[in-house]
Amino acid sequence: MTTTASTRISFTEQLRVLVAAVVASSIAVWWSWRHAAFLLYGDAEAHIHIARRLFDSHRPGITQLGSVWLPLPHLILVPFLLVDSWWRSGFAPVFPSAACYLLACLGLYQLARKWLSPAASTIALVIFAANPNLLYMQTTAMTEPLFLCELIWAVLLLIEWHQHLDDPTDHSPGLLLWAVIAVLVAAVYTRYDGWILAFLAWAAMAVCLFRRKRLFQPQFIAASIVLLLAPVGWMVYNAVVFADWLDFMRGPYSARAIELRTSPSAVDPHPGWHNPWVALRYFTKAAEMDSAALGYGWLLLVVTVLGTAWAWLRYNTGPGSSISGSSYRFKTRQSKPNWAWTLFLWLPLPFYAYSVSYGSVPIFLPVWQPFSWYNTRYGMELLPAFALFAGFFLEPFLNWFQQRRPNLKWAFLAFLLAAQAANLAEMLHEGPLTYVEAKKNSDARGYYNSAIAQALGKLHAQDPQGIVLMDTSLFPSIVPHAGLTYRQTINESDKEFYWAALGAPAAHASIVVAFAGDDIEKAVKAHPEHLRPVATFHSPTKAWDLLDVTIYVTDTFPAAPAGQPSTAVTGR
Repeated sequence: MTTTASTRISFTEQLRVLVAAVVASSIAVWWSWRHAAFLLYGDAEAHIHIARRLFDSHRPGITQLGSVWLPLPHLILVPFLLVDSWWRSGFAPVFPSAACYLLACLGLYQLARKWLSPAASTIALVIFAANPNLLYMQTTAMTEPLFLCELIWAVLLLIEWHQHLDDPTDHSPGLLLWAVIAVLVAAVYTRYDGWILAFLAWAAMAVCLFRRKRLFQPQFIAASIVLLLAPVGWMVYNAVVFADWLDFMRGPYSARAIELRTSPSAVDPHPGWHNPWVALRYFTKAAEMDSAALGYGWLLLVVTVLGTAWAWLRYNTGPGSSISGSSYRFKTRQSKPNWAWTLFLWLPLPFYAYSVSYGSVPIFLPVWQPFSWYNTRYGMELLPAFALFAGFFLEPFLNWFQQRRPNLKWAFLAFLLAAQAANLAEMLHEGPLTYVEAKKNSDARGYYNSAIAQALGKLHAQDPQGIVLMDTSLFPSIVPHAGLTYRQTINESDKEFYWAALGAPAAHASIVVAFAGDDIEKAVKAHPEHLRPVATFHSPTKAWDLLDVTIYVTDTFPAAPAGQPSTAVTGR
């Protein structure tokens, strides 16, 4: 293994990275399958729910995407959700999530190898790829693996674009420009931090072209328009479907609305509220706990900061500067712009400091007030920065051993790998933070997901052609676990069918599931005729979404099943 960096990596080297990542991913998938962990997160259930109803609904189509969560994570799930068993088991998201994990690993290694030796790049890769939180998340429908992949490849492609920019005979900058735009558009349609990434990346590209007096070249103008249309398109969609172009920010399912419903106080709803410093500390602590065993995350953070400073000094030094060893010479100031693109990996830090403080995005940690788990996974977005800049930190030590103590270099490398293995073992022993949060989320919701699904499944077996009137947004897994499809329900996403059913529940459905205080319960109270309760459920856990549930059937059930859903309103 040499100690030199390279802008080109052999196919064999890339294949080794990919094979190692496939092995790690496969082990994680097997573990999640053995522990029934695919659907522990309520958000994972909801992502699958949104994607499935794009085609499994009385109103199939893009309007089923909703207004708050961005569309790409749901669209890429659709082909895999067509397999019924994969949908019901929660296995379908494994394919796109694991693919994003593999691409992220390959991209991070290629990024590191632009400056670092194979040894330092391998350590960076291990920090990223062997992280148990990431390994668990890439077995679920959560959006973090997809966005981390987009973030890493956006940085890598920006560097490639910039490297080829000044060669007038090189036509690759045009292709690379469109590759960058494609990744940035994907990021815009994945998470809202992608909007900030896209704007800053575009602005940096514009500055580079402005300095070269090429800002107004037609290709860049066309690419800029395409990128601009991404967020504008989402706003237009919100305006057309929900009559408010900012419904994702101020609608009933927005982060602000959820915070108002769930927070015990509107004055000080969560730590860091209107306090950027506290918000920054909570996000940084979440990043530490997501990346290292409890009590050692601070060390990785310090190493990462020092690695960033070291890289800045190394690539910001003028010609002729060097340190001991002729083969270990600083690059010129001309190399700095290429390296500076990697600073985009730090973007989650200011973004979440602002979002926690002013964007109604709380983070709860078990070690700080309020000693709970909520959105702990957000800290994972600093994982690429931790991995790459830790590699920058270790590179000079590896080079020193190579030149001064070559017989000890392998021992030092083995020590680093052993330390990472010990960290992995301790994190698994403690329980990866994201898995612990997901498990607690599932424990609170599990009773309804199983008990209501079991009761509903038995009723459905008596009336297989009957229609169920229910709200599917709070507990979307009840439907697949009960053996139903969404087309066998009338739910809140069915709009006119749903409104008509609220006017006469017994005329539109043979089974009615009502959560305390929801529109269906109000409709049953207003129109109780021909309905009788058959089961009531009370959650052993108290939370804002764990409301009492009553199941009703028509007084002719199951002899006279309801017909096909109708939009005819007989009364509301």
